[in-house]
Amino acid sequence: MAIADEITRIIRERIQNFEGAATESAMVSVGTVISVADGIARVYGLGGVHYLELVEFPRSGLMGMAFNLEEDSVAVPILGDYTQIQEEDEVRTTGRIVAVPVGDALIGRVVNPLGEPLDNAGPIATTKTRPVERVAPGVITREKVNTPVETGLKAIDSMIPIGRGQRELIIGDRQTGKTATCVDTIINQKGKNLICIYVAVGQKNFQVARIHDILRDHGAMEHTIIVHAGAEDPAPLKYLAPYAGCAMGEEFMEGGRDALVIYDDLTKHADAYRNMSLIIRRPPGREAYPGDVFYLHSRLLERAAHLNADYGGGSLTALPIIETKANDVSAYIPTNVISITDGQIYLESDLFNAGQRPAVNVGLSVSRVGGDAQFPGMRQVAGTLRLDLAQFRDLAAFAQFGSDLDAATKRRIDLGQRELEVLKQGQYAPMSVEHEILILYAATKGHLNSVPVDKVGAWEAAFHPYMDANHADIIEAIHQTTVVDRKKLPDELFAQIEAAIAEFQKTAPQ
Repeated sequence: MAIADEITRIIRERIQNFEGAATESAMVSVGTVISVADGIARVYGLGGVHYLELVEFPRSGLMGMAFNLEEDSVAVPILGDYTQIQEEDEVRTTGRIVAVPVGDALIGRVVNPLGEPLDNAGPIATTKTRPVERVAPGVITREKVNTPVETGLKAIDSMIPIGRGQRELIIGDRQTGKTATCVDTIINQKGKNLICIYVAVGQKNFQVARIHDILRDHGAMEHTIIVHAGAEDPAPLKYLAPYAGCAMGEEFMEGGRDALVIYDDLTKHADAYRNMSLIIRRPPGREAYPGDVFYLHSRLLERAAHLNADYGGGSLTALPIIETKANDVSAYIPTNVISITDGQIYLESDLFNAGQRPAVNVGLSVSRVGGDAQFPGMRQVAGTLRLDLAQFRDLAAFAQFGSDLDAATKRRIDLGQRELEVLKQGQYAPMSVEHEILILYAATKGHLNSVPVDKVGAWEAAFHPYMDANHADIIEAIHQTTVVDRKKLPDELFAQIEAAIAEFQKTAPQ
């Protein structure tokens, strides 16, 4: 009854104060704030407002977006410090849909979900904007995914390849290396003509500042935009952040360029949407999420695409991150996003704690694009890797119960142990595809079987500088053949690699 009484009072006041003259306010819809709670203003009036239209609070200078259009009021998430909004404040429509600045001027900058700078580097010199919400490209406009996004991580590039235009989920518990995997991928894009957009949702300011410093120190901010909605920011800004980052990436895609957008993470994004929806009193469903929480993420991730040549040939790749609890990938939000994406990279806490980093669970990770998003040379050397590791896991579990192993079983276990060691990789140290091919060839062909397991890392650390110094021609031949020409490596080149490995073995650490 309180809201109804408030509306009645406002109508009476407006009738009494009506002068009949055409004023500036006649050009726009004007409303009045009835109540404010947790970042959401309930506004009476605004008869001509549209969904997602920007509305202005003239007294405080803040903006909001029309979110829930009800019969007698409008729910308006406030894009800023909602404590400045008071009851009976005037609200005006602007005629503009929520949009963000886009273009090259954003590269190297840290911005909030409205595209306003957070890095004290001056204003952003662009006049072009794009709506944050947009219909995804249709089937006719798309091309098959056929160009790899080189992460520089051996475990991913060899077994779970990501293609430009793909949507690949990165999923796992807290502190399993999800963000580190994405940061490595951004660092590895230097000189590869891939613009990266890192969207931080609900993270603490110092965490994002640290990521910015790491990217800057590795020269990666030259091709990166950071969109940050902090943990202390209101839910509407967290809700808006992924859509803002996607709009920035779409600008590059539709200009014929390639972009990669990382959503870190969509679990917090769903939580922010749930908070807003419960305050607005949308009906809660499973785990108190509203019924359209699937659509929340599907309309975001479907915007990733590889456009065909008639539409410029650009691409937008999406790497959403989802945080699980107790490795439960069958929970509500994880299963939603798994069903939207083209595969997932599952990072397991048990593997992480056991020192296997990146902690990729090969059995539960998959890329539904597969070999189409791999260089031919990588496909040649890593084709048996997933099967080798699967056999190793089964045999290692079996071998725990018996000490007498036949020669073939022991050989398989030795091979698997060394392949696992080779897949270990330090943080912020992505590897070129040529070096990945060389070390994976050495591992899968059994050249490391004579090296003690605890010495495999030292062997690899010495192997790459040796090849760079003594066999630069082989590395150049791999690059030209498989990266540039997209052809399989010839037998003669494999013979040269064999000879180089045999030569290195004479001086290799044992």
